[in-house]
Amino acid sequence: MTTANIISIIRMILIPVFIAFALLDFSGSSYIAVAIFIVASLTDWVDGYIARKYNQITTFGKFLDPLADKLLVIAAVLVLIERGSMGSIPAFIIIARELIVTSLRIVAMGEGIVIAAQRSGKWKTFIQMTGIVFLFTPFATFAPGAVSAGDVVVWLMAAITLISGIEYFKSFGGVLKPSAKNDTERK
Repeated sequence: MTTANIISIIRMILIPVFIAFALLDFSGSSYIAVAIFIVASLTDWVDGYIARKYNQITTFGKFLDPLADKLLVIAAVLVLIERGSMGSIPAFIIIARELIVTSLRIVAMGEGIVIAAQRSGKWKTFIQMTGIVFLFTPFATFAPGAVSAGDVVVWLMAAITLISGIEYFKSFGGVLKPSAKNDTERK
């Protein structure tokens, strides 16, 4: 177990703590939730830095790190739905993309292929995590026109998430095509 993997596991442990504080209804609970979310989000950068700097890149880490990110984002999306800060369509786009790309990674791993995070996926994660923090602030309700700043951020997150998902599928969707070996095994 590498230090980088332990940090990814800590990120996963922080998820239910974040959810609990985000859904509690006492003065300051939202600020505690945001602080936990920020710490959990920063561990994504920290574990990646440690993995690269100290040559701790492992197949398990390539699976665990993006999984921890996806669980953190999905948890936040569910909390934002509960709080009325995110609609069902952008939430569905975000959650569906996360599940599809994770499933694609699992299938690829079964074929001996490790799908590392792509640049679009890293940008997507950054925009999602930044957007989620923004949606917990009072600025999200600012509405100089018919649309609030929060709505703009939500749809930006959904659009970037969708674009990233399409790029992953274009690059790695081929692993879903049956191979001759798999066709023989199914008969």
